Amino acid sequence: MFESLIGLVAIIALFVIISRQQGRIGLIERELGALRGLVLSGAVPSAVKPSELAATDGKEDAAPIPAAAADLAPAAVSEPTAAPMPAAEAEAPSGEIMSGPWTAGEPKATEPTEPATTPKAARQSDVETALGTRWAVWVGGIALALGGLFLIRYTIEAGIFGPGVRLTMAAVLGLVLVAGGEFIRRTGFKMPVQGAAGAYIPAILTAAGAFILFGTVYAAHGIYGFIGPALAFTLLGAIGVATIAAALVHGQALAGIGLVGAMVTPVLIASQAPNPWALFGYLAIVLAATGVIARMRDWKLLMAAAFFGTGIWTILYMTDAPGANLSAILFINAVTLAVLAFVWLGRRGDETGPARAFDWPSIVPGLFVAFSALGLSVDPVLAAAGDVLPAAVLLAVMVAVAVYRPLALPLLFAAGLATVLIYLGIIPPTSIASDFSGGALGVDGLPLAISNALTWRIGIALGLVFIGAGLWAARKFAASTWPRSASWAAWAVVVPLVILLALWFTFGNLDRDFVYAAIAALLVVIFAAGGEWIARAEAPPLKGGMAVSFALGGAAIAGLLMLHMAFGSGWTTILLGAAAIIPALATRWRSYPALGWISVGAVIAVLGRVAFDPTIVGAEFLSTTPVFNWLLPGYGIPALAFGFAAWQLARTTDGRPRLAMEAAAALFALLTVAMLVRHAMHGGVIDTGAMTLAEQAIYTLIAIGAGAILVAIDVRSPSSVLRYGSMAAGVVSVAFIVVRHFVVLNPLLTDESTGGIPVFNLLFLAYLLPAVAAGGLALYARDKRPKWYAQMLALVAALLAFAYATLSVRRLFKGEFIGLWSGLGQLETYTYSALWLVIGVALLTAGVWLKSQVLRIASAGLIAVAVLKVFLFDMSELEGVLRALSFIGLGAVLIGIGLFYQRLLTRAAKEGSVAS
Repeated sequence: MFESLIGLVAIIALFVIISRQQGRIGLIERELGALRGLVLSGAVPSAVKPSELAATDGKEDAAPIPAAAADLAPAAVSEPTAAPMPAAEAEAPSGEIMSGPWTAGEPKATEPTEPATTPKAARQSDVETALGTRWAVWVGGIALALGGLFLIRYTIEAGIFGPGVRLTMAAVLGLVLVAGGEFIRRTGFKMPVQGAAGAYIPAILTAAGAFILFGTVYAAHGIYGFIGPALAFTLLGAIGVATIAAALVHGQALAGIGLVGAMVTPVLIASQAPNPWALFGYLAIVLAATGVIARMRDWKLLMAAAFFGTGIWTILYMTDAPGANLSAILFINAVTLAVLAFVWLGRRGDETGPARAFDWPSIVPGLFVAFSALGLSVDPVLAAAGDVLPAAVLLAVMVAVAVYRPLALPLLFAAGLATVLIYLGIIPPTSIASDFSGGALGVDGLPLAISNALTWRIGIALGLVFIGAGLWAARKFAASTWPRSASWAAWAVVVPLVILLALWFTFGNLDRDFVYAAIAALLVVIFAAGGEWIARAEAPPLKGGMAVSFALGGAAIAGLLMLHMAFGSGWTTILLGAAAIIPALATRWRSYPALGWISVGAVIAVLGRVAFDPTIVGAEFLSTTPVFNWLLPGYGIPALAFGFAAWQLARTTDGRPRLAMEAAAALFALLTVAMLVRHAMHGGVIDTGAMTLAEQAIYTLIAIGAGAILVAIDVRSPSSVLRYGSMAAGVVSVAFIVVRHFVVLNPLLTDESTGGIPVFNLLFLAYLLPAVAAGGLALYARDKRPKWYAQMLALVAALLAFAYATLSVRRLFKGEFIGLWSGLGQLETYTYSALWLVIGVALLTAGVWLKSQVLRIASAGLIAVAVLKVFLFDMSELEGVLRALSFIGLGAVLIGIGLFYQRLLTRAAKEGSVAS
């Protein structure tokens, strides 16, 4: 019922559409004849204006309108070809357009002076074209294909014919459709209607016929058993290849149908003893035929699909077959690379041009061939069978193809990534117990990767392949296509370094190994020389592009590995810091942008080392001698080296690397002093023990001093790093004071011993000295830093002085330990009031003298606190003469302050009147 309804709807639609097209086709034939007569007579018709068009409306014998030629222009029915048109086609008369999808392009007609049709008519024409040319053809092709299958199904259900007759009828129907498509292409398809590019009738008929033939052969083998697997395999493959070949005249869509059928054929034909050579030989033929056809028509999607299908079959075979045939795997991968290099990418003139850096269909074979090599190398069964060496050869061939065909650049990325993964897999995991008794890395008895002498030799060989090919290709493309050049240089560096690291971890001595250190030193020379060699080929020369940066960066990383391999922990840190000088000095001869950043990379490396081991040489090897121990050179030499590198970069390349080096020099200078202080305060141990107030006071003084030094240097040699670095040091020191001095480590709260010496004790170190330092820095930075910065330091200095005076009074009454829980005496309470008033007056005097509003405000705040204390606390706690003296002193101070401000304001008024 459903099939009948589909057929009825299709027939009605076709009848209505064809009847509406009869009048239009007749008009087109008459206009075409008139235009052909004009061309043969040599007359050139002029553009017809709308007024003339209206005048000729309704006159049957009127001259044909040239503007109507736009309706006659055929649309391309497939992708335009890259090859030039044959001479015979080029000489064809303009009135007759050759059929088929190989038409190179539409003829350029003379542009009319005014539009010949209205947008409304164009929309109606589009709808009509879609109904009459595309939808009808699509429905018809599907109906024909389904009709063949329904015919077979009907004969089976009705029992009219036997299986042989039914299959014969289906095969005849398929052949008739193929022949009909070819007949229409040769005779009746001279002029496709515009807009019918997606409904090329000969291709639809041919596809329907191929579909029916595929089903017939499969039914003859899989359902009825009339033919054996060999014959069915051959017939299905032949149909698929023939369909792909027919796409030369029918378009890419038909090639896709044929390719799908050809790739599905091995699934449809089952065998009790599968032969890998038969499978891969068949796939090689299909791939080569598809490559030739795709190359002729420049069908990228078809080529990528063929590579994808072949790669999928290869991977399925490697994963499913218990004993994979190595020769068959290597054969199909070699065919894949050969088709890519000699068929698909053969004779392409734009390989070295800057138009595109790579050919995107090459990504597919690159991934699958690299995956095959990866499987041969890391799979325990395949690797144990000795497939590691052929896998390495396969990777080297991929690099060679990428060199030979520059558009095959994805092969380089795939080969490089596979090599990196292979050699990362042999590194012993540090967090998993490993057993090397069997010669393999094992976890719970399962080997992860085989590592032996062959792996070592293959690694060296692959490293040389990537270095040689990478540097040569990077130089070749340095002046023309920088993405290619940078890609080659990057992989020339990455792969050898990963191989060296993996071999050192697996076979070398991690503490000290001079053999691998010598190899790393050789890589430093090779990469540095390679970078210079590439730079000389740039346009303009010696500009230091991305390829040069990769090469020099590789030299820097190789140098880092060399130091780790050849020296102990302490010397490695020191030499890493000193190595920052080398690229900075190199900027005297070359202005490569990468040189400054390599110095910054040395900073990052040293920071990583000191973060991992702050003791430089290990806690057990660090001596207890103050100052003169490994901490001094471990932090001090990098600080000096970074400072010198910043000085050198400021005189050559300048820029952000110089700023980073300045910041690194300041940071390591502070770390040097801080680490030496902690070492001395804790008896030679810097990684244990709680921090004391004395130690924190030293750190605070260091931070304030660093801020003052940075301000002084910035005054002589302005730098944004020095400017913001000095302000950061000031902010950090203030944070230390507020959090650690006033709260966390305050002896009033911790009851820490303040020392037995009356004056030079903990309070002197933790409060008075920081107060003097912060006040001095605030005074020095008044005109050199933002106003808020100097005011912040001045306020903190005042608070520190207040804390020192208050805590000193507490110590005078309580002794060495001044914790709050020891209580308050009446005389001590009165002393605080008097002291705060004195300090308030002193702050007021200093604020007036220094013209500091912050100090005057601090004075007012402190006196206000004293007033509140006297009225709220002293009135209730003090008795007798102390209470009276407290109020008398407060009154005298407040009156004195009032008189002082009145005189100050009177003097200011007189000066203002004189000035006016």
